[in-house]
Amino acid sequence: MWTVEENNEEELIRRLKRGDYNAFCRIYDLYAKCLYAYSLQYIKQAEDAEEIVQDVFVNLWNRRDTIRQEQTLRALLFIMAKHLLINAYRAQVNQPVYEDYLNYQDWLSVEDTRYRMEYSDFLKKFDSALATLVPTQQKVVRLSRLQQWSNKEIAQHLQLSEQTVKNQLSLGMKKLREVFDKLLCLPVFMLIH
Repeated sequence: MWTVEENNEEELIRRLKRGDYNAFCRIYDLYAKCLYAYSLQYIKQAEDAEEIVQDVFVNLWNRRDTIRQEQTLRALLFIMAKHLLINAYRAQVNQPVYEDYLNYQDWLSVEDTRYRMEYSDFLKKFDSALATLVPTQQKVVRLSRLQQWSNKEIAQHLQLSEQTVKNQLSLGMKKLREVFDKLLCLPVFMLIH
C-alpha cells in the first residue's frame, strides 16, 4: 500500500520522465492519501494539507525531467512535502499578524493613556460640580452614579426611604446638569443620563 514494487516504480519513473500522464495519475493514486495524512500531522488544517499534496504533485510534474532513476518515488514525494511544509510554516510565521498585533497593542496603550487622562480630568470637574450639592445629594449621586448602587441599597445604607433617595438623586442630577452645561462638558451626559 505504501510502496510499489521496485521494477514497477522504475517503470513509472521512466514513463513519468517521458511525460506519460497515466503514469503520473498512477503515482498520484498510490501516494496522495499517505502524503495528505503526513501533511495533516504537521499543518492541522485539512485545506492546507490538501494544498500541500497538490503542490507536491504539481512540482513532480513540472520537474519530472530532473528525477534520477535511482530515487524512490516515496522518498522523493515525502522530501518535497517536507520542504513545502517548512515553507508553509515559515510563511505563516512571517505573516504580518504579529506586527498587526503589536501595532494594535501600541494603539491601545496610547488610547488608554488618553482616555485615562480625559477621565481623570472629567472626575476633577465632576468632583468640583458635586461639591456644589448639599451633603445628602452628594452621597446619593456618588453611590448611584460612581459606585452603581441601586436606590434600595442607597436607602438602606443612608437610612433613608427609597422615595427620598429618588428625590435627592433627581435634584442632584438636575443641579449637576446645570453646572456642566455652563462648563460645556458633554461627556458628563454619558454618566448622568
